[in-house]
Amino acid sequence: MTPAKKVKKGKQIRGSARTRMRADLKKKYEKGASIRALAKLTGRSYGFVHRILAESGVQLRARGGGPQRRLSQTTEAVRSRRQIGTE
Repeated sequence: MTPAKKVKKGKQIRGSARTRMRADLKKKYEKGASIRALAKLTGRSYGFVHRILAESGVQLRARGGGPQRRLSQTTEAVRSRRQIGTE
């Protein structure tokens, strides 16, 4: 990622500066950067970056991590592997 310009905390971003930031963040997000990474890169909050991305019309990705397996499912899988001798 190319370095993004950090904006002074609390300073409003309007007009052409906001348009440029919106396009830059959209491009980086579409290339795989996370909202948190973009927030850190720009010195802005997660909420600000999320709002800018929503304004840009980008399709936001779902939250990370797959569905969690219950402990009982994990235990059963280990037992069945032991029974068939794969562990």
